[in-house]
Amino acid sequence: MKWNRKPELNPVQILVIGYLIMITIGTFLLSLPISQKAGQAISTIDALFTATSATAITGLVVVNTGETFSTFGQVVIMILFQIGAIGFMTLTTVYALILGKNISFKDRLVLQSSLNQLSYAGIVRLTLIVIAVTFLMEAVAALILFLHWLPEMGAGQALYYGIFHAISGFANAGFDLFPNSLHQFTGDIVVNATIITLFVMGGLGFTVLVDLYIKKGKFKRLSLHSKLMLYLSAILGLTGIISVFILEYHNPATMAGFTMKERILASIFQGLTPRSAGFSTIDIGQMHPVSIMITKVLMFIGGGPGSNAGGIKLTTFGILLIVVYTMMRGREDFNVFSRRLPQHLVNKSLAISIIGIGAVFLISTILLFTEGAPFDVVVFEVISAFATVGLSAGLTPDLSPTGKIIITITMFIGRLGPLSLAFALSTRKRKSGIKYIEEDVVIG
Repeated sequence: MKWNRKPELNPVQILVIGYLIMITIGTFLLSLPISQKAGQAISTIDALFTATSATAITGLVVVNTGETFSTFGQVVIMILFQIGAIGFMTLTTVYALILGKNISFKDRLVLQSSLNQLSYAGIVRLTLIVIAVTFLMEAVAALILFLHWLPEMGAGQALYYGIFHAISGFANAGFDLFPNSLHQFTGDIVVNATIITLFVMGGLGFTVLVDLYIKKGKFKRLSLHSKLMLYLSAILGLTGIISVFILEYHNPATMAGFTMKERILASIFQGLTPRSAGFSTIDIGQMHPVSIMITKVLMFIGGGPGSNAGGIKLTTFGILLIVVYTMMRGREDFNVFSRRLPQHLVNKSLAISIIGIGAVFLISTILLFTEGAPFDVVVFEVISAFATVGLSAGLTPDLSPTGKIIITITMFIGRLGPLSLAFALSTRKRKSGIKYIEEDVVIG
């Protein structure tokens, strides 16, 4: 018997350990006095919460980023959500390639898991594309924001703010350096258009972006994944925009005092941001109850697999819709866009959805005991944390220490994905087993 045999870690376990190391380092750095402005000392729990929120590209905050953290602390947060967005394994791979090292098969499997790809074939090439697209998008957006803010901020601050918010936007991180998110830019077309473009592109996923580039944007030639993503993104996006415009148009606490231009921009922004961006241009807590309910649903669904968005993922939701439609038509095969979906994708979609609903229910129940806040507010914050969105109805800054720990764990679970985390914690190997006799049960 070999007692010194090292345990083999699967790709998901490696990712879990990597994220934990990043959060630990981030917590330590944010706890240092150099990371905080004078008179703005924060607790270790607050540092842990912030580091986790940045690494998980969530954007929920217990302290205002611009008012609490020094430039050093803000840069630490920016690095965390940049690495959290593109993945530490992606950076490690690029570093290894620069040094001329070969990428092992196991490293390719970890990359496959990190980027949520179906195959490890061409994964290194995709990794390089991820880096190139990320830095290109962020550089262009940073330049636009720099030039736009230059007259009012000055060169140094405008450049820094442009870089910070460009990275935060494409990463879907939701961190900002302003007193009240992006509320002061509600009617600013340049800021709205730039940030929206960033988080929409970041939420689609690199697989879709690459497919669009290779196929020159021709819808018929796209993969089934890309077609589903674009089709459902358009439907949910329009649903969110129209809902906000109608429901908030006369709401005195949100859009009643806006000009028509501000109403349209605010509707577009708030209709799209729940998909995982975390920014806001109106007060979320003062929105119409129906708007808040729709926002919860959009947050829970999230964005694309392998993207910077969270949630159960748009394709998961799409497959569930296809299943329901197929069953209502009395058919057996799950067909969409002249393609048949395999049964294992249906099973996985059902598992992810049920686990997600169960996690939100369980965590919300616990927080209702620890925080004593209204039910709707608690559920909103939990979904926002689980889906790594970052929108808040006002509860997060007032969380108790226990509540902060619970939301921190929720953000970590949401970033990895509940099903992936279950695989990471599992130590049992898959067995072939016996195939039992099939028998029906009564349902419905």
